[in-house]
Amino acid sequence: MNTQHPTRAPLRDALLPFSIPSIGDEEIEEVVATLRSGWLTTGPRTRRFEAAFGEYVGSRHAMAVNSGTGAMHIALTALGIGSGDEVIVPTFTFCSTAHVVAQTGATPVLVEVGDDFGIDPEAVACAITPLTKAIMPVHYGGQSCDLAQLYEIAARHDLAVIEDAAHSVGADYHGLRLGSDRLAPEGVRRVTAFSFYANKNMTTGEGGMISTADDDLAGRMRLLTLHGMSHDGWDRKEGRSGWYYEVLAAGFKYNMSDIQAAIGIHQLAKLDGFTAARRRIASLYDEGLAGTSGILLPIRHPDRTHAYHLYVIRLDLEMLTVDRARFVDELRAMNIGSSVHFIPVHLHPYYREEFGYHPGDFPVAERLYSQVISLPMFPQMTENDVADVLAAISRILEKYRK
Repeated sequence: MNTQHPTRAPLRDALLPFSIPSIGDEEIEEVVATLRSGWLTTGPRTRRFEAAFGEYVGSRHAMAVNSGTGAMHIALTALGIGSGDEVIVPTFTFCSTAHVVAQTGATPVLVEVGDDFGIDPEAVACAITPLTKAIMPVHYGGQSCDLAQLYEIAARHDLAVIEDAAHSVGADYHGLRLGSDRLAPEGVRRVTAFSFYANKNMTTGEGGMISTADDDLAGRMRLLTLHGMSHDGWDRKEGRSGWYYEVLAAGFKYNMSDIQAAIGIHQLAKLDGFTAARRRIASLYDEGLAGTSGILLPIRHPDRTHAYHLYVIRLDLEMLTVDRARFVDELRAMNIGSSVHFIPVHLHPYYREEFGYHPGDFPVAERLYSQVISLPMFPQMTENDVADVLAAISRILEKYRK
């Protein structure tokens, strides 16, 4: 490996961040109005946000929660998944996708992914046992995984599907938005979990949303969102129920506040514009990196549209004398932010010690992990910003290409 120190000649005076939120006056004014309203927790703005989101994705049940992680946990619990059960999860994901399975007492059964970062349907089919209760596919980076095959497998084995769409609000599959009630075949219990964390395509600071077509499942998840109580505070204030309530289940404190929803209402209204901006930036990256020796571009599928939460390049390490860690250091030295998504779950000590996974268990995921770099991606990026990223990559390749 080339042992030269990273270049100390920044391309920019200040760091180009990997991601920053896009917050405007509308969100600020709505938050101020919420603070002045006297009602801060789950209430009218949360209900308004849920209704708008359900209409946007095409689902009659949309429930706002505290996080995408909370959304997945509630879904698993509402489905009755727990000790003795198994849930299939791709290893190439953020740890929370597997954590929520372990937190129910069930076993996360990790499986391989393809070069497009999506869960491998053949690996899913091979991992099914009599203990399997659900599949948790991840729509990585803003592009849907192969839902048609996964739903066919789920229908054949009577499995629930909990889609981790934390990256993919606004993305389409076969012409329908992820979270749409029309995507899952009749009879398959489906929940889609979205995240509105600070770096996501739309944000509420912290927060998430659940969509489903299943009336009974929706009712159970709604109950679990706030302590398992039969009525929430807003229902009581509005006179839809008296002071009396009953606790019907050992629920969680996963509700969204009206302060968060105040941001989300306007973020959702701007989401299509944000997505268009991300696609424009991605096209500039595509154009600038096309045919570049040493760089592999993201795989896109023609039957789905990409929301570009991430723009992930892969290093062709056989063409380079540098590893991914040094490449990231070189970018940073030139004031270009980046990130890595993700360290495969099976490589983390907890999953090795608790569930017996080992390095080498999932070679595709491990190869991808050694290659991937997420480039800066946020709607406010300019063409000059993209040009700086491309120039930095070009400098590094000139230095380290074989």
